[in-house]
Amino acid sequence: MDIPGPRPELLDRFAAIVGANHVLRDPNDLAPHLVEGRGLYRGASPMLLKPGSTQEVSAILKLASETGTPIVPQTGNTGLVGGQTPRAEGTDLILSLERMNRIRDVDPVANVLVADGGAILADVQKAAEAVDRLFPLSLGSEGSCRIGGNLSTNAGGTAVLAYGNMRQLCLGLEVVLPTGEIWDGLRRLKKDNTGYDLRDLFIGAEGTLGVITGAVLKLFPQPRGHQVAMAGVNSPEDALQLLETASTLCGTSLTGFELMPRIGIEFSVRHTEGVRDPLSDPHPWYVLIDISTSDSAETAERMIQTLLEAGLDSGLIRDAVIASSVAQQKALWHMRESLSDAQKPEGGSIKHDVSVPVSKIPAFMAEADKAVLEAVPGARICAFGHLGDGNIHYNISQPVGADKADFLAKWRMINDIVHPIVLAAGGSISAEHGIGQLKRDELAHIRSPIEMDLMRRIKMAFDPAGIMNPGKVVSVP
Repeated sequence: MDIPGPRPELLDRFAAIVGANHVLRDPNDLAPHLVEGRGLYRGASPMLLKPGSTQEVSAILKLASETGTPIVPQTGNTGLVGGQTPRAEGTDLILSLERMNRIRDVDPVANVLVADGGAILADVQKAAEAVDRLFPLSLGSEGSCRIGGNLSTNAGGTAVLAYGNMRQLCLGLEVVLPTGEIWDGLRRLKKDNTGYDLRDLFIGAEGTLGVITGAVLKLFPQPRGHQVAMAGVNSPEDALQLLETASTLCGTSLTGFELMPRIGIEFSVRHTEGVRDPLSDPHPWYVLIDISTSDSAETAERMIQTLLEAGLDSGLIRDAVIASSVAQQKALWHMRESLSDAQKPEGGSIKHDVSVPVSKIPAFMAEADKAVLEAVPGARICAFGHLGDGNIHYNISQPVGADKADFLAKWRMINDIVHPIVLAAGGSISAEHGIGQLKRDELAHIRSPIEMDLMRRIKMAFDPAGIMNPGKVVSVP
C-alpha cells in the first residue's frame, strides 16, 4: 500500500496526544533511537512519541490506523536484528514506552508481578527481590532492556535451562491493537483453557501485531543456596558429557551451564576491565556452572563439589575453580556476559544466534568451523552460549589485520554457510534475538509455504492497515 508522508499537521495531531514535553523532533535527540546497537541498521524518523498510559498508546494507534501512519514500537533499543529500528524512508514514527515503566503490583503469595511494558528488567528483578522472590530472566542488557521488548522477542537469557524463556515466564498481557483497541488479558491464572491463547501470538511477534503495555510475570522462591564454578575442558564433546553428569547429579538445581572457547576468554581478559582468567593454565574450552538450591548454601556447595570431583575423576575436567564469595560469583558471570562486547575491539564480527538439539552441538560446531575457515582463512571463531538449552552464539571475528568493511561484507555469505548446517541438524536460525530485518528474507526461504501464509494471515487479521512495525518478521502486500 502507499504510505503517506509525515505531514506537519498530522505530526502535530500525534504530538497533541502525549503533550509537547513528551515528543522528540530534533535530529540530535532522535539520533540514538535510529540505529541498532551493532550499527547494522540506521533508519530515519520525523518524530518519537512517549506515551504515559495505555490510553495514550491506544489513541496513537487509532490515529495511525486511520491515517496509514507506520509505527515502530521501541523499548530499550537493545535488540540485535533491527526489529526496533525505523526504516530508512523516514515515514515511520517511533513509539517509545520509556515513560510507562511502573511496577503495578507484586503478589508474593501468588508468585506474580504485574509491570508496564516499559519497565526495565533490572527494576523488575529488584521488585521481586524486595519480597523475597526471584524473577529469573537475566540478560547482559538487563539494566536498560524493558519487559515489552523482552516479551516481543521472547527473550531467553542465561536461566532458560531451569526456568524457560519469556513465553514460559508470562501469565497474561495487556496489548493495544493496531486499531487502538485495548485487549486486557492480565490474567494471573496458571490454568485457563478458554479458547485460543491470544497471549502467545504477541510474545515473539516483535511489535508487528500490537504494542505490549503490561504483563503478568511469574515469580519464584529465592534460592537459599547458590554456587558458581568455572571448569576447563578439552572439547565441546567433553562439555556435553559434563552437562549430562551435571543434569544427573543436580537435577533442577542446575540453573546455568555455559560454554566458552579459549579465544573468548582471551578477548574478555584483553578488553574488559577487571576480568582475569580464573584458572592458572589455559584450556581449549571452558564451562560456567551455576547451581541454585531451595534449602541451604551448604547443599549448593556440596552439590557443586560432587559434580566437579566426578568431572575430574572421569577426565572430563582439566581444572576448576569454585567461587568463594558473591563477588567472585558475579565476576565469573561477568566474564561470560562480556564476551559479546569483548569482540568489538578485535574488529568486525559476524554473528549467528542459533539453536540446535543439545546432543548435536559438537557435530554442528565442528562442521561449521571447517566450512567457515575454508571460506575465510584466518577467521577467528568465538562460539559460546547456553549449552544447557542448545542456544549457541556462533560468532566469527575477522582475521587479524583484515579490513573490517570487507569482512562484514561477507555477512550474508557466511550466513549461507552456517545456517544450512544449523537447519540440517534440526535447529533454528534464531534462538532468542528474533527475526527483525536481519533474518526476514531468510525466514521466507526456510519456513514452509503454509507456515509463511499462516503468519501473513495473522498479520493481516490484526493489522489490516499495515501500520505496525512494517518490514519486520514477515512481508505482506
